[in-house]
Amino acid sequence: MLEKYLILSAILFSIGTLGVLIRRNAIVMFMCIELMLNAVNLTFIALSKHLGNIDGQVFVFFVMTVAAAEAAVGLALMIAFFKNRESIDVEDINMMKW
Repeated sequence: MLEKYLILSAILFSIGTLGVLIRRNAIVMFMCIELMLNAVNLTFIALSKHLGNIDGQVFVFFVMTVAAAEAAVGLALMIAFFKNRESIDVEDINMMKW
């Protein structure tokens, strides 16, 4: 069963990576980053269960905490950017350079 979880995690991580590289919408990019973090969490949980220790599950708790903070800060930045530019296209962010 471990192989199936690792394959699923690799597929989810690959989809997230392709989404970050291909998409230009900031919201979709943040969703793909969250998908990548969840793929890593799935790997940690599967390996923790397979090895019989709780270390991976504890680490998942910290990854979820960082992901929640990243989502909150990212959403606040996107709202502020949308108020100024009326768009959240990633290519428009380059216009913020000095």
